[in-house]
Amino acid sequence: MDEHPIFKHGIPRAAIGGAVKPAGTPSATAIRVVIAEDQATVRRGTALLLSMTPDMECVGQACNGDEAVQLAQLLRPDVVLMDLHMPVKGGVAATREITMAQPNTQVLVLTTLDDDETVFEAVRAGAQAYLLKDASEEELLETIRALCRGESHLTPQIARKVMDQFRLMSLSVSPSAGEYTSPGLSEKEERVLQLITSGSSNRQIALAMSLAEGTIKNYVSRIMDKLHANTRMELALLKSRQRRGV
Repeated sequence: MDEHPIFKHGIPRAAIGGAVKPAGTPSATAIRVVIAEDQATVRRGTALLLSMTPDMECVGQACNGDEAVQLAQLLRPDVVLMDLHMPVKGGVAATREITMAQPNTQVLVLTTLDDDETVFEAVRAGAQAYLLKDASEEELLETIRALCRGESHLTPQIARKVMDQFRLMSLSVSPSAGEYTSPGLSEKEERVLQLITSGSSNRQIALAMSLAEGTIKNYVSRIMDKLHANTRMELALLKSRQRRGV
């Protein structure tokens, strides 16, 4: 039997299914995750964490961006955990290729890099969540689950780094209040957008506004259309009331 072309490109067989033997049997609906990380200890540690989580499964490990793209194409995972600083091909380029080719695969950036340009480029490339590596294990797992629910996650400190660039594209200034407002949104849409910016999930927004979760999803879709945002992540960046000088 001929080998799959992916192995001819230098990806080791151990990368398929991960190098860590699962601690338990994942459920049939387990979230399938590929880890793209060039540091072996971090990669294996994350794989071990996933193997100990009943509703998740590490299906592959990549040590560079090129491997990440190939594994994503082969395995069609639900989520790719993407480091940004990797050899051969960086995480931003890999994110762009994966999200363009596979819209059903969500990319969660997990990195130590938090400079303005890097964050901005990762989001524009299609990343649906951005966490720094000092995030807690529970925050990482919950963010993975949120992505599979159609939500996204951006910590406030990361969001502030790219607000200026996005609001130049879609926001107008209210001179009297010195705040940024989103043109064309209804009062309820403005409220939904404010809650998205604060990091609230659809479920949390629904509870806060006493509306059905499905109604909130419809609001989010309309807001994205009005602000020409491609992802929920961009909405969080597009709308933020920011103090001068922050």
